[in-house]
Amino acid sequence: MAINWTDAQIEDVVKAVINSLSVQTSDKGNKTWDSTQYCGRKLIGVYEKMEDAIDAARAGYLAVRAMSLSEREKVIAQIRALCRAEAPVMAALGVSETKMGKVEHKTAKHILVADKTPGTSDIVSQVKTGDDGLTLTEMAPFGVVGSITPSTNPSETVICNSIGMIAAGNGVVFNPHPNAIATSNYAVDLVNRASAAAGGPKVLVASVIKPTLDTAKTMYQHKDIRLLVCTGGPGVVRSVLSSGKKAIGAGAGNPPVIVDDTADIAKAAKDIIDGCTFDNNLPCIAEKEVFAFANIADELISEMKKNGAFQITKEQAEKLVDIVLVDSKNPKTGIVKKTVSRDCVGRDARVLLDKIGVRVSDDIRCIICETEFEHPFVQEELMMPILPIVRVPDIDRAIDLAVKAEHGNRHTAHMHSKNIDNLTRFARAVETTIFVKNAPSYAGIGFGGEGHTTFTIAGPTGEGITSARSFTRLRRCVMVDNFRII
Repeated sequence: MAINWTDAQIEDVVKAVINSLSVQTSDKGNKTWDSTQYCGRKLIGVYEKMEDAIDAARAGYLAVRAMSLSEREKVIAQIRALCRAEAPVMAALGVSETKMGKVEHKTAKHILVADKTPGTSDIVSQVKTGDDGLTLTEMAPFGVVGSITPSTNPSETVICNSIGMIAAGNGVVFNPHPNAIATSNYAVDLVNRASAAAGGPKVLVASVIKPTLDTAKTMYQHKDIRLLVCTGGPGVVRSVLSSGKKAIGAGAGNPPVIVDDTADIAKAAKDIIDGCTFDNNLPCIAEKEVFAFANIADELISEMKKNGAFQITKEQAEKLVDIVLVDSKNPKTGIVKKTVSRDCVGRDARVLLDKIGVRVSDDIRCIICETEFEHPFVQEELMMPILPIVRVPDIDRAIDLAVKAEHGNRHTAHMHSKNIDNLTRFARAVETTIFVKNAPSYAGIGFGGEGHTTFTIAGPTGEGITSARSFTRLRRCVMVDNFRII
């Protein structure tokens, strides 16, 4: 599934995407892209008011509810086809709008979504028969789903969620992240174009021109929204969970990696760097900090350097801390704390190093450094290709520190080892939704590993790797004293 692009090809796609976009200027003079059209074509399903978007999504729900499963699957097949065909466009659009990630990796993510997001086959009925008759339990739609999507994987999440939610028989209204409106709404338009091409409703999913906290509040409170699904940071997940409605929350993570002295060190180094640098560390499952046994740490670092890692000194690491973590004041409490700089999230390693006066070649893709456990690089989820390495004496210390670094998010953890006891102990201790053994992190969502994919990993609410069945409610039909034929 890997895609090898030349720099010239990437540049051509990015230029084509940028040139096709209209630019709007706000009252403050800020320039943003028009999220209502692309190449002069009006995007389908994008509305000025959230109320109108919800009404459109409800009409889409009524239409898809009347479809057979095979008709739904035709719509989904067309979504997959358009997603594959237009993956480079959405990838370039996402990088250009958000300034995060890499075009070739986002292209691969879109193809992954097209190929491995479950459709209607995930909707399975159950039957129980006995002396008293037959009971049928079916997975039914909620109705209209309100979905909050992130800037890190904007179009990927819109399309992945759309496939699953439509397969379940729902209509969908999106409130995209404000920093990825054009990309998200392009994906909304793609889903609607696919629906119309497959004989479905012209508007099956909907969004708004300018998503805000107010449009999100309208979504939370609207009577027609029966399920809320949020993929984002802790703040927005908390707001969804406090809405009073059924909610699925995909929260933050800070995935640790343990490497013990039984691991294939060369492979572990390559896998960790590959996973950490995929889309410049934007996926929430990506490796964020490494706990390496002291007796193999030097070898691990050496092998990492062979795979595009550049090791910085402790002094350089402190300079970088001041760049990637900035002071943020809570408007309510007045408390100032360090937060991740938006200008650094998802940026190339070379760009980050340049900010501290370190010049490296283009083949450098990851920044590594040795730190203590208390270092901010270990404690904060940076979502950048920066990888702190902490030396540990044994498995007891490794597990203790890795569990603490994960901060109880129970999202994702990784380990490289051939010791089954060590692997089992860590998996039991960390209790994460995803646990990847001896592979890059992205294997956990089906990229080079078995299993389906998703970009909504619901740890806080327990659904885990979401799929179509996650967006259903169970309905029971009981027939007494009949339909049992034995």
